[in-house]
Amino acid sequence: MRVLVAMPLATSLGGGELMLRQLLRHGRHEGVTWRVVYLRDGPMVEETRALGIEADVIDAGRFREIFKRVRAVRRIASLAQEWSADLILGWMVAGQLTAGPAGVFARIPVVWYQVGTPRPDWLDRVATALPARGILVLSKAGAAAQARVWPRRPQALVYPGASLDAFDPSKLPAPSAMRVRLGLPSRGPLVGIVARLQRWKGVHVFIDAVAQAMQRHPDLTAVIVGGAHETERGYGEELAARARQIGVDSRIHFAGFQPNIPEWMQAMDVVVHASDREPFGIVVIEAMALGKPVIAGSAGGPAEIITDGTDGLLSPFGDAPALGRAISRLIDDPALAKRLAAAATARAAEFDDHRYAQHVISSLRSFRNDTLR
Repeated sequence: MRVLVAMPLATSLGGGELMLRQLLRHGRHEGVTWRVVYLRDGPMVEETRALGIEADVIDAGRFREIFKRVRAVRRIASLAQEWSADLILGWMVAGQLTAGPAGVFARIPVVWYQVGTPRPDWLDRVATALPARGILVLSKAGAAAQARVWPRRPQALVYPGASLDAFDPSKLPAPSAMRVRLGLPSRGPLVGIVARLQRWKGVHVFIDAVAQAMQRHPDLTAVIVGGAHETERGYGEELAARARQIGVDSRIHFAGFQPNIPEWMQAMDVVVHASDREPFGIVVIEAMALGKPVIAGSAGGPAEIITDGTDGLLSPFGDAPALGRAISRLIDDPALAKRLAAAATARAAEFDDHRYAQHVISSLRSFRNDTLR
């Protein structure tokens, strides 16, 4: 099967880009030949070529640049025909906005991966209205939201995976040694969050929650790992101002963007994921694989990963007092934290990125076979 992927960007901003990397890395030897068309240039182009996979850059411009977008659609359609593609895969909503029309011109079936939770806005509505044989969704919550967008398309649930080898605690120094290496306090509980600095990620809620937990545990330190997002560049300054306002700025370490996420997570005693209805939550899986007790949002993807009180704790989004109590609960009860961490490791093993790639491929084959019947 020859699959042409329409990818809207070539710079890693979050989980969607990581998921494509994992698919290309682990799906190369599964009877599929891949080719990726990036609609914007960036580092992922050469990364893809380094895997031995053909990669093209066809600049589609912004959505309002209609004529440029139409030219890009026609070029992708021609490329798909010349390359004898069996399927065009639109990656994310933005990828489908180009893949769908290209499939019409090329007369090649299209499938797309909805890696978010439809709100739905006009992008979700247009993407869904464009021709597609099926939609891959990454959670049951996402599937339910997508089903509410007209027209209803056949769906396949494909949970994302985590690169579990990179989050193997046996391959990393002990948490105490990692704290020293990263310049973090060697004493007291260390609670952390790994998230892009966007409001929906709930980092402001995390700050208020750790401030409450610090009242009970004055030796607690918090660390925020994540860089600014281009759409909300002022959010980081807002967070720092909030920490100063409530008097916890000296106990919160803003680490910024870090490429070595496993090392930062390994240093943490508790990992918090505070997003508002996260579509899935790969960070949750990564922390669980490291054997960390995790607190995550009680809605969206994390609620499908974690069973509350069994392999982690769930807390409502936006409820800083509840999140603060959950943090204190884990610090106060080391036996509970240890039990949750052990169960978390076992649960994380179910989300291996090799298995994820195989599931994507089997779903694509199923949609294609439906087309042939």
